[in-house]
Parts: sequence; C-alpha cells; structure tokens
Amino acid sequence: MHRNPYIALPLLLATLQSGAQSDFAEEREFMVEQVVRLAELTGAETGRPQFKDQVIEALRTVPRHEFVPEAFRGADAYRNSPLPIGSGQTISQPYIVALMTDLAEVGPDSVVLEIGTGSGYQAAVLAESVDHVYTIEIVEPLGRRAALTLERLGYSNVSVRIGDGYQGWPEYAPFDAILVTAAPEAVPEPLITQLKPGGRLVIPVGPENEVQSLQVLEKTEDGQTRVTHVLPVRFVPFLDEDSAPR
Repeated sequence: MHRNPYIALPLLLATLQSGAQSDFAEEREFMVEQVVRLAELTGAETGRPQFKDQVIEALRTVPRHEFVPEAFRGADAYRNSPLPIGSGQTISQPYIVALMTDLAEVGPDSVVLEIGTGSGYQAAVLAESVDHVYTIEIVEPLGRRAALTLERLGYSNVSVRIGDGYQGWPEYAPFDAILVTAAPEAVPEPLITQLKPGGRLVIPVGPENEVQSLQVLEKTEDGQTRVTHVLPVRFVPFLDEDSAPR
C-alpha cells in the first residue's frame, strides 16, 4: 500500500518535539517555584527565607525524574513531596533537599560526606556545587542503583559505597560538611570526629515514627560542637547492618 510521506512528516516532527521536552524543564521550574515559596514561608523558623543561588540552580539542573522508580518517572517526580523508592525508603521532598544543602554551607572546594544515598538525588544536588561527594548506602540494591544512575548522568565527582554509615568514611575525612538523610536517635560520634573544624553536620535526630528534629552541628576550631534545632521533620530511621533490608 502506498503511503503519503507528507502525512508522516508532522508525526515525525511531533515525536521529535516530544523527545525534546522529555527533560521536564517546565515541571522542574514549577518545583523550584514551590521550593522558593516554601522557604519564604518557613524562613522565620529555619533562618533560611531564601536559599543560595547555587542551591536553586542545582534544583533546576538535576533531573529528579531519573532518580525515581518507573511509576513516578514523569511530572509526578517534580511534586514537592517525598516519593517511595523501594526497600521501605524514600526520596526526600525537594524543599528538604534544598534546605539541607543550604544549611551545609558548602562551596566549590568542599568535600562532603552523605550518609544514606537512597536514590542518589541529594548526592547529585550536592555534586553540582562541590568538589566531591562521598556517599554511603546500607541497602545494597538502592546503593547499586544510585551508583549506576549517577554514573549514567555523568556525576564523576560522586563516590558511592555500600556499608554502614554509622562509622562514616574515615579514609577521606575530615569533611567540610556531612549530611545524614535518615534519623538516628542520637548523633553518631564517628561522624562528629570526621567533621572538619568549622564544618557542619546536618542531621535529623529522633525516634522512628515520631516527629524528629532537623539539627545543624557546627564544629568549632577547638573541637567543640554547637547545635541548632532547625525544623521538625520526619525521616526514615537510620539503619544498621542488623536492621537493613537485603
């Protein structure tokens, strides 16, 4: 049967245009607007009514849809809310990712440790504006998947390790900042030890299934710590080798 090539051409153009829009740039920009508004609303409580330009630019750049399960790999990926990623874990709300990144006060020369790689999204946001991110995930399937995603997207300044984050990553310490994306009931002492003087540890603290406190621990030059309570939050629990799913 003869096909009219001029009929197929608009379909081809539509397909190409659809592919060009598949990076969800508009959805990502809408997500950023929501994060900016929420920062303004919570600014009196957090002390951060406006996030740094580098944090906002990272949210505009990192393709969050690449870090979520297939079922959410569309506009849903850019809702300002957490999403399940399997193994009982979640990808954090974009506002919380931005807030924790801003609280870390990192720069282009910073070396950062993240405990709780999860999907890899927080590591990618950090990687946009720091020298290197070392990130540890205790749930092996999640850690391996995140490592593959980060490698595929070209984040060569992120190193992923499967293991118990309680002990940190002493081989690369001290760190300019440490971010913890799961809640222990008390701050792990090894993480304080591995924090550089003048550095910041951003961590949710509190029991599972209860409201926790997002805290910033600043390490002074004499090795003491100063704790600031930022915001009530609810994170997944901090897992050890005995409690982590396989």
